[in-house]
Amino acid sequence: MPLQAPLRASRKAASVVIVNTGDGKGKSTAAFGTALRAVARGWKVCVIQFVKSDRWKVGERDSAMRLGVEWWTIGDGFTWDSTDMERTEAIAREAWRVAQQKIRSGDYGLVVLDEVTYPMNWGWIPAEEVSAVVAGRPASVNVIATGRDAPPQLIAVADTVTEMRKQKHAFDRGIRAIRGIDF
Repeated sequence: MPLQAPLRASRKAASVVIVNTGDGKGKSTAAFGTALRAVARGWKVCVIQFVKSDRWKVGERDSAMRLGVEWWTIGDGFTWDSTDMERTEAIAREAWRVAQQKIRSGDYGLVVLDEVTYPMNWGWIPAEEVSAVVAGRPASVNVIATGRDAPPQLIAVADTVTEMRKQKHAFDRGIRAIRGIDF
């Protein structure tokens, strides 16, 4: 069977919505790489982390902030470590309040909603609301949302959805996360 020529993009969009989901590694890393690309193009960028807390020292954060990325680590850490789930849920809601402001402001070329799918799936922030805000964003604002099990409402408003699939992971063999590789 002969190969067909790839489709050619014929129209320019003011912005796009990207969702990085799946059980594989690299969802946030891919988003942060795109954030650095956006900074290199002179865009104002904001990252909002919904799960990781300040105790989890993400290597990309330091570099990105030196380059001018506005970085909000609002999460309360991994929920299985939480001793107060009501507080953890309230923190996630606060992260969403900040995210809405950043998206709606129109001040950013890119807003990254890191691990936003988790509080959506847990019912802490409504998937319909997140999807509506993302869909109704100012035309110049690109959004990347990351996390496992992206809700159908978020996938519906996305222009690009990439599912990272795990084939093998060092953790499954008892190897702990490595600073500089994993965070």
